[in-house]
Amino acid sequence: MAKENIYLASKPRYEILDGLRGVAAMMVVVFHLFETYSKGPAYQIINHGYLAVDFFFVLSGFVIGYAYDDRWDKMTTWGFFKRRLTRLHPMVIIGTLVGFFLLYFGADAFPNILEAPLWKILLCVLCGFLMIPTGGSMDIRGWNEEFGLNGPQWTLLLEYCGNILYALVFRHLPKVALAALCVFCAFFTLDLTLGWDVFGFFPDGPRYTVIGGWSITGQQMYVGFTRLLYPFLCGLLISRILPGRMTKDNPSGSPIRIRGGFWWCALVLAGILAMPCIGGKSGVPDGLFQAASILVLFPLIVLTGAGSQTTDAFSTRFCKFLGDVSFPLYITHYPLIYAQMSFAVKYADAPLWQHVLVAVGVFFFSVGMAYALFKAFDEPTRKWLTEHWLKRRRG
Repeated sequence: MAKENIYLASKPRYEILDGLRGVAAMMVVVFHLFETYSKGPAYQIINHGYLAVDFFFVLSGFVIGYAYDDRWDKMTTWGFFKRRLTRLHPMVIIGTLVGFFLLYFGADAFPNILEAPLWKILLCVLCGFLMIPTGGSMDIRGWNEEFGLNGPQWTLLLEYCGNILYALVFRHLPKVALAALCVFCAFFTLDLTLGWDVFGFFPDGPRYTVIGGWSITGQQMYVGFTRLLYPFLCGLLISRILPGRMTKDNPSGSPIRIRGGFWWCALVLAGILAMPCIGGKSGVPDGLFQAASILVLFPLIVLTGAGSQTTDAFSTRFCKFLGDVSFPLYITHYPLIYAQMSFAVKYADAPLWQHVLVAVGVFFFSVGMAYALFKAFDEPTRKWLTEHWLKRRRG
């Protein structure tokens, strides 16, 4: 049997962390719904919802390390990539298709799409399927996004980069080197959030924020990889440290264990993401809050979630539901936000209750669509790929 064809059964899941992923995904949807009506970042309701992306990367680093660090004697690099593609790529394709089929529902907010020729739109579909970022002459919406049909896909491109770096570099590093690299990458987070701009990427002045990462420019790529590296490395480091602390009384190894851990972690996470802009404008106070959230608070939430357990049937089922719906929700909701933006432009003078009703409807429809896609497509597709691709043996 070829080494790369050995199928590795999934390890037990951290239920609370799955639930927290779902909480963050839902907060992202609410953040985007309010963003349609925002006058700017300082006025945004659910003001720090964009930090959910950074929280996702902490979770990703932790889960990758937990799931694969001790399996490399049974798995090749290509075997690892196959497993990650099986886990992530089916919904990447669906997210692109949702963006394609709903494209013209956003025409009032983005009139440029009415002028885009069919060949360009279909090429954007293909690039979305293959995770090839576009921009410049391929921009069909006017926002210069890497993926014009489904904006949030840029974070999945960074997730793939993180997986590649893990397989080729990070997994080989001892804990001391990983910790040193993690501290080094924290500098870049501070460079953004405290407005240092050491490398001169922001000639218009300091930004005091990690917002960005969705375009193919030097500035945006710097922001994107800054948002990936520290959180991912920190999550990976946590996954490396905990096994050495495991005991019979503390099977997770986490130093933080609390009763009702999911609910407390969910409350703190939602509070961070909903926090108003500190100081009422972009500046050092708000930048410090973002830095503290990314560098300290998110890792502590992951440690608490990993160390705690659900204590009743309801919270266990709820965490499972949130975990199931989290990725499908995140990767498919934004085409509906484009449509909401279009409604807000076309019917700007409509009564407030109508705008509220549309936003609430988009939220629940997004969650329902995500769960339906998980059950009808994502789950069976990954099962089929597991049986016919991951478990396939070479004769």
